[in-house]
Amino acid sequence: MPKATHSPEASETDSLLKLVTSGGAIEFDREREGAWIEVIRKMDEVYSDLLRYEVDLEHKNAELEEAQAFVTNVIESVSDILVVCDARGLVQQVNSAFQHAIGRSVGDVVGKNIADVIDAADSPKLVPLLKPRGTPDVVDGELRFLTDGGSTDLFAINSSPRHDHRGRFIGVVLTGRPIGELRRAYEALHKAHHELQRAQRQLVEQEKMASLGRLVAGVAHELNNPISFVYGNIHTLIRYRAAIVAYLDAIHGEGRASDLAALRKSLRIDDVLEDFGPLIEGTMEGAVRISEIVKNLRRLSFSKLGEVERVNIERLINTAVLWAVRTKQVRIDLQMELEPELWISGNEGQLHQVIVNLVENAIDAMRGTEAPRLVVSAARKGNEVLFRISDNGPGIDKDHISHIFEPFFTTKRVGEGTGLGLWISYGIVREHGGELVATNEPEGGATFSFALPQAIATVVSE
Repeated sequence: MPKATHSPEASETDSLLKLVTSGGAIEFDREREGAWIEVIRKMDEVYSDLLRYEVDLEHKNAELEEAQAFVTNVIESVSDILVVCDARGLVQQVNSAFQHAIGRSVGDVVGKNIADVIDAADSPKLVPLLKPRGTPDVVDGELRFLTDGGSTDLFAINSSPRHDHRGRFIGVVLTGRPIGELRRAYEALHKAHHELQRAQRQLVEQEKMASLGRLVAGVAHELNNPISFVYGNIHTLIRYRAAIVAYLDAIHGEGRASDLAALRKSLRIDDVLEDFGPLIEGTMEGAVRISEIVKNLRRLSFSKLGEVERVNIERLINTAVLWAVRTKQVRIDLQMELEPELWISGNEGQLHQVIVNLVENAIDAMRGTEAPRLVVSAARKGNEVLFRISDNGPGIDKDHISHIFEPFFTTKRVGEGTGLGLWISYGIVREHGGELVATNEPEGGATFSFALPQAIATVVSE
């Protein structure tokens, strides 16, 4: 058997080739055997690395395909149109929404210049959308696209720039949606909002009319007493007039003294003359009372919206509470705790409405209370006047107390309230520089309170 030996004259390659091609067995010396083992080991390592790289490449390729499929699905599912253009304006990719909008397939659009698929009249608007710019610069515009039947609706377009890994501008991404659709949606929203405002105004007017009805009812009750008093006095004065006329006729008829004395006694002329003073004073008092009520009504009814005037708190609360209680026609323990000479600046008619609403709500809340008690107070607190209306009813439910000032919220039965009284009162108080607050008292019942800036008392001519 030939033995492989190292020959310094022959090259390593020629020597190895001869040994491999010879028909006999190959024997290596120790040095060559170690070299061959090292070569084989290196080849195994390279082969293993190649296999690992191939597996990693297959995984990366699968992830890339999955990511590409995900992006494609997202692009296709977007309802807005999407057009990808290169730096020259050539279309590279479009989504289904764009194809549907212009009625063309991908093959009809991709590779063409974007200018070829827009309305010629909008060509000047395209230039700023395709202009090279920095990454964060998004340009807005409006375009119409060409279809086989003409032009599409106007689209609101957003143009975002694209850059490669070296930051060079390589194109834009155009996205948009029809403005006509947005305009129709805005018009529908505006119409619904207008209808809601109209309905709200109607309900507010209904609440104002209801408040006016309660005001008129209170005025009617308030006027009833002095009018009845004056009416009764007038009837008495008519009878006295008849008696006096008869007595005067007898005197002028030159009747005898004895007859005149008897007539004077039968007609009770002395009692009539004695009663004249109180009758006239009572009638005048009733007339003055009627005049005051009418004056208050005129002051409340004819004050202009937003008109600021000096308001006497004592007179305001007395009038409002009296009319509200008379309207409800219930027996309650009414306690008025009013400091004298309290004045604020505001609209007296609106503040009257607030007090009436709060008093009526308190009376309604005490429905079913065995001994209803209403406490209305007004007192100085620093530079403000603090108003408090308290009742001893069941109080406000904890689930309702955060909603009672919301419009249309009511705990009353259907037909008893619109849910706007407290909302309107809350708005009026805020317009006057205060805040209406509702709290439950520890001993039971509820209290509505608000504070308004105090005004300096002055003499106000009536």
